[in-house]
Amino acid sequence: MNQLFKCISNCRSWGRRGAAGLARACSLVGLGRQRYVLGDSAMHRMAQSYVFLSGLGGLGVEIAKNIVLAGVKAVTLHDTKQCETWDLGTNFFIREEDVLSQRKRVEAVHPRVAELNPYVQVGKSSCVLDENTDLSFLRTYQCVILTEASLSLQKKINNFCHSQSPPIKFISCDVFGVCARVFCDFGDAFEVSDPTGEEPKQVFIQNITQDNPGVVMCMDNRTHGLQTGQSVLFREVYGMTELNGTCRQVTVLTPYSFTIGDTSGMQAYAHGGFFVQVKIPQTCCFERMEQQLLDPKVLVPDFSKPEVPLQIHATLLALDSFQQQHHRLPNTGGSQFDSVARLQVGRCPCARQVSIDQDLVRTLSRTAGGCLAPLCAAVGGIASQEVLKALTGKFTPLQQWVSEAVIRPLQCLAAEEFFPKGDRYDALRACIGDTMCHKLHRLRVFMVGCGAIGCEMLKNFALLGVGLADHSGEVGHITDPDLIEKSNLNRQFLFRPHHIQKPKSTTAAAATQDINPQLQIDAHLNKVCPATESIYNDRFYSRLHVVVTALDNVEARRYVDSRIVSNQKPLLDSGTMGTKGHTEVIVPNLTESYNSHRDPPEEEIPFYFGVFPPNVEVVIVLLEILGESLEGSFQVIKLLSRRPTHWEHCVTLARIKFDKYFKRKALQLLHSFPLDTRLKDGSLFWQSPKRPPSPIEFDLKDPLHYSFVVSAARLFAEIYNISYSEKVSRYIGALSLKMKKKIVPVLVRIETDEMAKKPDQTKLSVSSEEEREAIAQLERAICTQAITPDWLRMTPILFEKDDDSNGHMDFVASASALRARMYSIEAADRLKTKRIAGKIIPAIATATASVAGLVAVELIKVVGGYGFESFKNCFFNLAIPVVVLTEPANVKRTRIRDNISFSIWDRWTIQGHEDFTLSDFMNAVREKYGIEPTMVVHGVKMLYVPVMPGHSKRLKLTMQKLVKPSTERYVDLTVSFAPELEGDEDLPGPPVRYCFSGDKPEDRA
Repeated sequence: MNQLFKCISNCRSWGRRGAAGLARACSLVGLGRQRYVLGDSAMHRMAQSYVFLSGLGGLGVEIAKNIVLAGVKAVTLHDTKQCETWDLGTNFFIREEDVLSQRKRVEAVHPRVAELNPYVQVGKSSCVLDENTDLSFLRTYQCVILTEASLSLQKKINNFCHSQSPPIKFISCDVFGVCARVFCDFGDAFEVSDPTGEEPKQVFIQNITQDNPGVVMCMDNRTHGLQTGQSVLFREVYGMTELNGTCRQVTVLTPYSFTIGDTSGMQAYAHGGFFVQVKIPQTCCFERMEQQLLDPKVLVPDFSKPEVPLQIHATLLALDSFQQQHHRLPNTGGSQFDSVARLQVGRCPCARQVSIDQDLVRTLSRTAGGCLAPLCAAVGGIASQEVLKALTGKFTPLQQWVSEAVIRPLQCLAAEEFFPKGDRYDALRACIGDTMCHKLHRLRVFMVGCGAIGCEMLKNFALLGVGLADHSGEVGHITDPDLIEKSNLNRQFLFRPHHIQKPKSTTAAAATQDINPQLQIDAHLNKVCPATESIYNDRFYSRLHVVVTALDNVEARRYVDSRIVSNQKPLLDSGTMGTKGHTEVIVPNLTESYNSHRDPPEEEIPFYFGVFPPNVEVVIVLLEILGESLEGSFQVIKLLSRRPTHWEHCVTLARIKFDKYFKRKALQLLHSFPLDTRLKDGSLFWQSPKRPPSPIEFDLKDPLHYSFVVSAARLFAEIYNISYSEKVSRYIGALSLKMKKKIVPVLVRIETDEMAKKPDQTKLSVSSEEEREAIAQLERAICTQAITPDWLRMTPILFEKDDDSNGHMDFVASASALRARMYSIEAADRLKTKRIAGKIIPAIATATASVAGLVAVELIKVVGGYGFESFKNCFFNLAIPVVVLTEPANVKRTRIRDNISFSIWDRWTIQGHEDFTLSDFMNAVREKYGIEPTMVVHGVKMLYVPVMPGHSKRLKLTMQKLVKPSTERYVDLTVSFAPELEGDEDLPGPPVRYCFSGDKPEDRA
């Protein structure tokens, strides 16, 4: 017990030092993307929190990893067990030398967890924690997490935590073989500050009726995304001004309209205005575990089987009773638990609501003594997110159980399949059987991407023994062209600060082999794209068993998907965005592929928003409008005449740009469209979403003005290779006195068409006289002896958001804030500006761990040859929390004729030779597949279209002359076929692969 109190004392002293350095800590350990998920307020609360975690098996170490990466103030790791060979297959922070030296698990794990985040104080304890322990030491912690604890101990500690004032948040979770459960109790009245974490959307108003109830219509049929009972705040409404600054509860009518109560006594709505959703704090009530065991509230992940969570809950309670009676889990592979479980499940009050699942009971009998590492990852991510909710009040907590069984071992396996062999895979063997373990060991996998999901997948591969060298297996190959950055460190847990600027793939491979030295990994630094098809060719794919993607963009996924369809290989895909995640399993001839469905295209920002920005997001995204084209002779002459040569010239140029962007353009716009301008229908020109600009007079004392000039001057200095100086104020002050002359607007055309596209600068008309004059000026400038190659040299600048010393974010933040001020738009803070300008995808380790675990579970099913009904795609949002499991889309077949159909996985093949003509090809297709070809296309090249002039002559040409053979010695052709009825359109067909040399590609592999 003294060890526990000593650890608490150390944590407290560190906390006083660490809280003040939160911002610096976030930067140093790369917590930027997590800040976009949680927000600064939640991050501060988390950085002042103490957590107690008991149990360092596979599930416990997953939770420890995630919450330390998240950045709590202090964590105490508690465990009393000794390292065993078994742990090597479940705990990725235990090594073979720890087992040989008989170290305690907490001693082995502690330093490896601590190095994940130097700003988290990680303590350790190996004291006995049982039903006789004095629990008063727990009062120091804000959250207590139990794993590998008996049910009686869980209930005792839960009662203690619930009775405290304020309550200590309590979470317990367990993995028994292929089954798992999580329980949460955050007290009688737990306040949630932000139930969803979604950023409120600003929606412009088309009309508000003067009625009871008043109806609000959204502009341009934009969806409002609201639900009945939520509240909105109104701003900038003209006419019905009583609404401005008020919150109203809504009742949804349609996706584009809602009511807000009585507006009949208000002034008539004129125009303009917008609303934003108001986040209303919620209070969640939790019951103690003793009550919830009898009448549980459970999360339902598979809506087609709503009874399953209760069946699992009841069966796990029977397992608890078995443990209490026998002081152990059921024997691995045995059936001793069967009869006891049926009796106990039948007595469980919640079991009266559902029937007993006999198959589940048998599964738990065989596997409860094991531990499936991917399930630990998936459940560990969910439990860790609940820890963060408990500490911050951000997001809706789990109420109160989640119970899941992710896989059922094949019933045909003999009991001996599950018996231990004394190696690191005993925990896995107890779950899936020895035969399946060997299939995983022999597996050859290609993983594309070694970022956050990639690191988690490699950890899972190591624990599962995927691709062992002594079994001719291979994680055969991993590839990622990127280098490790500081911002990667809080999610990509295989990397450490000393790895920064090293390749992700080779570094991740080395770290994975530390977990399991038996793994064989071949790390590449290539992109997987058309340019690398000479490396990742058909022969390469023919050696693989499965492909796993850990990518962060859609186009790369689509390309990999096309390659696996062409080569008939399974694909496991996943992705995350903040607390959301998805997984998809693609199996040849069973499911649709990734390219079978299309995400809706991203909404483009209209070009005219560059002149009339409606909100701060558009201001930041369209900041590029401030740039100028350097193409053509006019731009070159302008560049030469204005090129700065000294630092003060850069300051001058930046000061001129200030007036151009924030004063002159506003004056010009107001000159072209005065405030009283009306449209043809008599309505005001300046109404929502268009806002009139206000010219900004430069003020040296305004920090925002000063920041813009300094940061812009630094960018000019960097471009023109000029030394940067701190001497700025005196230059700006003197310059401002010279720039007092009145700006006179000129007559110019300003684009107001909402549908207009951005003009092509290179196609603007120029008179021949202007062109000749420009060329003459350019020639005179070139002939000037003062202009040398060094003088002309410029250095391109790539926007780097993560280096605060380069001034890039200073420029973007100040320019966007000034432009927002010019249009009376509320400016974004620096964090939000950085996210939008840097196109940062919010990310957090909890979601990453969960998707990787779910993917690894599907990998086992693919390798084991499970049936279609066993595969599950998953979408989850840990913030709400919602977990949805669905069957993959069944592959569709397209009918050509009554007896001829095809799917995306089908490919017809024609063997050719050197003298094989196009006519021979078409005859071969007809004879082999019984249908008449009418048109042949290769990519975008039309080889044969009967109605095209001269195409009939091509029938006599050889295929080798018409189509250049690729390195693969084949081409995939698109062939259309004759319809059944004359006059109908030609029929589509599967790709037809023409092999030039007469041998199939797979024969050469």
